Amino acid sequence: MDILWQYQFRIILLGDSTVGKSSLLKRFTDGIYSDVADPTVGVDFYARSLDIEPGIKIKLQLWDTAGQERFRSITTSYYRNSVGGLLVFDLTNHKTFDHVREWHKEVSEHILPHNMVYILIGHKSDLNKDRKVTQDEAEQLAAEMGIRYVETSAKCNSNVDRAFQLLSRDIYELMKMGQITTRDGWDGVKSGLTTRVLYPGDEDIELEPREKSCNC
Repeated sequence: MDILWQYQFRIILLGDSTVGKSSLLKRFTDGIYSDVADPTVGVDFYARSLDIEPGIKIKLQLWDTAGQERFRSITTSYYRNSVGGLLVFDLTNHKTFDHVREWHKEVSEHILPHNMVYILIGHKSDLNKDRKVTQDEAEQLAAEMGIRYVETSAKCNSNVDRAFQLLSRDIYELMKMGQITTRDGWDGVKSGLTTRVLYPGDEDIELEPREKSCNC
């Protein structure tokens, strides 16, 4: 029987409404973009597989959460069963950037005593003329949180794959170091049909794309 994937990572997208979480996911999973997008009601589900290194396929189970306050009671139930989170803000809306800390705090408190692996995403990099958040202040926030920062555009398909690859790599590296393991009753990480034993000191993973700018 063919092995479809060795590990499954459950990843959740977090951020205010209209920052473009659904557009990112549709670009990443289906390769499509639309200027018109219906607001997410509750939680939507997406999936895609990545070859993180030769012989290791990771299935990403991706959860798109509604940013509106009235759906918060629904979305919080998905925090505990996620191993990774994309904190997404709109580069043209400073208020969505200001709310990143609130999202980070809310999720981190809900999953105690466990931790989540985050990456900060500045979305809509194609709208550079309307930009309200500088790269320096976004990078400073990421540094304070101890996480990566990537600017993306679903419209131009700029750094979308890279963002998910970097987060998946960070999770996988923590698994190799034994800091993340599968647990009974937790869906953040699941083993597939076979398990490759991970040891600290395995060879580094190389990701294919380098960060690129939006030229659309």
